[in-house]
Amino acid sequence: MKDDENTQVEMNDDTRTSHQDWVRSLVDCHAASLTRYAISITGNIESARDVVQETFLRLCREEREKIQNYITPWLFKVCRSRALDYHRKEGRMTPLQDSSLERETTLKPTPSIAAEKKESSKLVHKALDTLPSNQREVVRLKFQNGLSYKEISDVTELSVSNVGFLLHSAIKSIRKELGSHYDLMPKPGESKS
Repeated sequence: MKDDENTQVEMNDDTRTSHQDWVRSLVDCHAASLTRYAISITGNIESARDVVQETFLRLCREEREKIQNYITPWLFKVCRSRALDYHRKEGRMTPLQDSSLERETTLKPTPSIAAEKKESSKLVHKALDTLPSNQREVVRLKFQNGLSYKEISDVTELSVSNVGFLLHSAIKSIRKELGSHYDLMPKPGESKS
């Protein structure tokens, strides 16, 4: 009887360790992208960090077998839900600040390339800020976090075709906004060649 109890305790310890390792690997892999996503909703890095922490705490309570086949959309969906709860409590959404998205890079570009990149980044963020919130959200999920249309659909609870439409509309608007700045759009009566 004692051997059975010891074996059960060892199996529980192994299972617990395996689950902890799994959670740690997911934290390492997804924490940064979830934080960026949460910032886009809460507008505040400290709140975003709290949201991500709550997301991973919820993950700790979940059974791995039930969610491991769709873990990325599950994490983003829980993160979104927590961030929206925070937003409701705060009563308003603050705009995303450019400084919250700046990240260190290991390779330092030349000053002119860095200045051009920073200016381009500001223009893209400015163009993003002109979009409706649902378009901004799907753009961030697609291009900042690399989610598929189906995964975005799972996170936002929109249909896949609606996700596609929102992305198409957003890209068209951003292209128009950036085109006017860079004079990329043909003028009426001109053809672009």
